[in-house]
Formats: sequence, C-alpha cells, structure tokens
Amino acid sequence: MKKIMVSIIGLTFFSLQAYAAVQTKEIKYTFGETEFTGFLAFDDAVSGKRPGILVAHEWWGHDDNSRKRATQLAKLGYTAFALDMYGTGQLAQHPDDAKKFMQAAVGSLPQAETRFKAAYEILKKEKTVNPEKIAAIGYCLGGGLVMHMARTGIIPLNGVVSFHGSFAFATQTPSQPGQTKTKVLAFTGADDPFVPIESVQAFVKSMTEAGVDYELKSYPGVQHGFTVEDSTEKGKKFSLPLAYDAAADKDSWQRMQVFFKEIF
Repeated sequence: MKKIMVSIIGLTFFSLQAYAAVQTKEIKYTFGETEFTGFLAFDDAVSGKRPGILVAHEWWGHDDNSRKRATQLAKLGYTAFALDMYGTGQLAQHPDDAKKFMQAAVGSLPQAETRFKAAYEILKKEKTVNPEKIAAIGYCLGGGLVMHMARTGIIPLNGVVSFHGSFAFATQTPSQPGQTKTKVLAFTGADDPFVPIESVQAFVKSMTEAGVDYELKSYPGVQHGFTVEDSTEKGKKFSLPLAYDAAADKDSWQRMQVFFKEIF
C-alpha cells in the first residue's frame, strides 16, 4: 500500500470581521511519487467535531474557485478540504493544458480513485472532523469524479453534490446495484453542450441501475461553468461555451445547504 506523506505549509487567520473565525492552511501531501497541495478551511468558533466536505476542482486544476468554496463551507460550519487531483503547480492557463492534465490524472480510473481517496484520508483524520460524516462536492471534472465515487461506493461518503459535472465521466464503469448508500445531488445547465441530453439519460440510467438515491436539477438556458464567476470571460477568451449564471449559482448553493442538513 502506498503511503501518504503530509506537511502543513501555513495557517492563515483572516482579519476581516466576516472571516474572523475562519482558519485556512495549505497542506502538501505526497502519494506515490507525486506531490499534491490541498487547502483546508474550518471555523474555530465551532466547537467539537463537525462534518467534513471534500471539494474537487474543475479541469483547470486546483484553483481559487475551489479554495473559495472551501472557505464558504467553513463559514457554514463544516471543515472543508479542497483536494488536488493534478499535483502541485499543475494549474492550466489554456484548455490544451487542462485537457493534458486531466487525461494524466483521470485517464486511468483506478489512479483517479486512489488520488481522491488519499485526500479523503487526510480530511478524515483532521481533529475538527467527524470521520463518520463526510461528503464531497465537485465542479466540472470534479463533479463527475464525486458522482463516480458515490456510485462505486469506494469510500463511505454520506453524500455528494455535482455542479456542472461530467456525466460521461461518472458513468464510464458498469453499475453495481447495492454498492453504495451515498446520496447524490447533481446540478446541470440545460444548454450545456458538454452535458448533452444523451449524457443526462445515461446518468439517470446508471444511477437507477446502481440503486443510488439521487436528485437531478437542470437549469433552462444555462451553460457550462455556471457557478464560476470568471467562466464567461474564459468562454470568450478560448471560444468555449462557458457562462456564469448568478441565479443558478445562488440557487444550487442554497439547495446544497439543504441537502447537507438532510444527510447530516
């Protein structure tokens, strides 16, 4: 079995009143021969152990968006860990690089699963985390990944939430009925060409056959990347069908909060 080496890089105390109790720290960890850099956030005003949430990034890599979401989750009373699927410094500035990083990381599903599980083990051992209450959220690539992890039951997650996630990635392997009790909440844009209707139908079929308790919310007129504020800018820059949608972003985040209250 491969060992995971972990080192805490830094601890940050936010001075702004809105973030007065939120602490964050980078955590470098080595799995196999690759070094990764994750980002942990928690509220020290919350006493005792609390649920832990893994945050899986988009295909661009471990970026500011995943860290922002981890901090927002900490403000809600959770301990959140924005994981790194690519490796330290592997943050794409161009779609070609993003595709290259993604294929290297998740082209092999067993490798993707072990990298995700390595992050899970780190979060589970955090002193502020209740190891019996862990969930995951993911965006784009990360959304597909958390749905895959839920469906396969490789690790005991209470629930996962996918934001504009790849259904194609989440349905690559055959469904195994009774393999998981993880609940799934998925959000997608009805006008997202990366997630066509055929992909949605395959997702529904896969989740149903696996006996997964799932809910799917599709937003009319919404495109890919609707929760990421710089999606529209990137879409124009690289001629990609990306667009931020404030209403869908707000609604999906609120629904996620209700979902977590239910599963925890």
